[in-house]
Amino acid sequence: MAIKSTVFKAELQVADMDRGHYGTHALTLAQHPSENDERMMVRLLAFALHAAGDKEEALSFANAMTDMDEPDLWRRSLTGEIELWIDVGQPEEKWLKKASHRSNELVLYLYGQKASLWWSQNQGALARLAKLRVRQVPAQASAALALLARRTMRLQCTVQDGQVWLGDGEETVALELLELKSAVLR
Repeated sequence: MAIKSTVFKAELQVADMDRGHYGTHALTLAQHPSENDERMMVRLLAFALHAAGDKEEALSFANAMTDMDEPDLWRRSLTGEIELWIDVGQPEEKWLKKASHRSNELVLYLYGQKASLWWSQNQGALARLAKLRVRQVPAQASAALALLARRTMRLQCTVQDGQVWLGDGEETVALELLELKSAVLR
């Protein structure tokens, strides 16, 4: 019998002064049995950094852990076109290449102790993917984000001048993402 995912509920308040987005999002996150708290919280951070207010521009969690043809998060148009594809972790180059052909924009969030090594090994091959943007969450920050994980969470995320603060009212994690590769969007 397969082990079921663990369900987490989050009320996420976002004040993104860099993009002019302010909103509260009621989220349900399914944590796959093979996913740890650190990865799940980086997914939540990615949601906060790309959330939009319009229902037509709704960002949603996909089934990347169980379906390799889907990202961790995505935004689809009303016609089903994938406008934004977001992956978390260290996927294989061939999956990123496939995702870049299927979406208008592709963002990869690297995290963890081995993220820099992975990037140094894959940077050359990924340079050819014009739509790909690569951002790294510092290892210390992603580990601290994991400590915020609770089955029920009330989180606040503030973004200003590239600085990000994510907290639960008692603990706050401050971080600045490293921009490893910018996308060339047309």
